[in-house]
Amino acid sequence: MKSTILTLAGLFLCAISFAQDPVKWSFASMKVADGTYEVLLSAQVAKPWHIYSQSSPADAARPTTITFKKNPLLTLQGVPKENGKMISKFEENFGKTVKFYEDKVNFVQIVKARGKAKTTLSGSIEYMVCNDHECRLGDPVDFTVSLR
Repeated sequence: MKSTILTLAGLFLCAISFAQDPVKWSFASMKVADGTYEVLLSAQVAKPWHIYSQSSPADAARPTTITFKKNPLLTLQGVPKENGKMISKFEENFGKTVKFYEDKVNFVQIVKARGKAKTTLSGSIEYMVCNDHECRLGDPVDFTVSLR
């Protein structure tokens, strides 16, 4: 009886660890000038996983996609920049060169606020992670960042 309980507990723990997302997201903003903010979307990636760049070919691994909700008080300045150690590598499974990050990457979006009202920037992130044995689509991540 004890061995059955221990086996079931072990299977349950394996299922939980397998289902855990290897990417932990955090969000912050910083005022860089009057009415201008840097919004930081940070991905901490567990070893041995990696996350794909926004510029990785869409017909290979799914690139990271960041979608911002419209806010009439904000103007986005360009697209999010990526800060991290990008790896560009030919992947046999995809038959293409892909771009990805290990350990961590920061996606930085510059926004300008109209007026002095306090507001937020919201959106969602879709991404894929892979290791040497498998790939997974991450669950979409919704975020809201206060701009002060």
